[in-house]
Amino acid sequence: MKQNKITVSEMALIALMAAVTCIMGPLSVPIGLVPISLTNLAVYLAIYVLGCRRGTLSYLVYLLLGLVGVPVFSGFTGGVSKLFGPTGGYLLGFIFMALICGWAIDRFSCKLLPSFIGMLLGTVVCYAFGTAWLAYQADLSFAAALAAGVLPFIPGDLAKMVIAAVVGPQIRRRLAQAQLLRNGQ
Repeated sequence: MKQNKITVSEMALIALMAAVTCIMGPLSVPIGLVPISLTNLAVYLAIYVLGCRRGTLSYLVYLLLGLVGVPVFSGFTGGVSKLFGPTGGYLLGFIFMALICGWAIDRFSCKLLPSFIGMLLGTVVCYAFGTAWLAYQADLSFAAALAAGVLPFIPGDLAKMVIAAVVGPQIRRRLAQAQLLRNGQ
């Protein structure tokens, strides 16, 4: 029987990964309507370290902190207006990205190729949410929103996936060895 209760140490790890996202998320480079940020790298790492369910929970904690006004979003911003602004679709898309990436990483035991494919698929879904919302909010065509909110980010996002794929499984193994995670999850 699978145990669904979260232990105190797992709660602490969820909070820790939410804190990592709170530190990495605001660090951004404004290049137009959509800034380059490290939020997706933090989400990839949280998923690798904690697994799908707990990693997604850590992102939701981060998102809720930002929604109540803590300046944890790109450019040290926060609040509901950020969610309803031009980049709000990406913030919501990260939830689905975490679920898709997490499913692949958990399902295939952190094996490199299937995990990387899961990160790619999750990122494409996040891009779709973000691009649709950006087009709506900024009154752009879908193609113009894609050019502003996706195309400049592909090389950097691929690099973030590689970093997460190299570092994430190592951290996860170490936490499991330290008995801070059950069965490495």
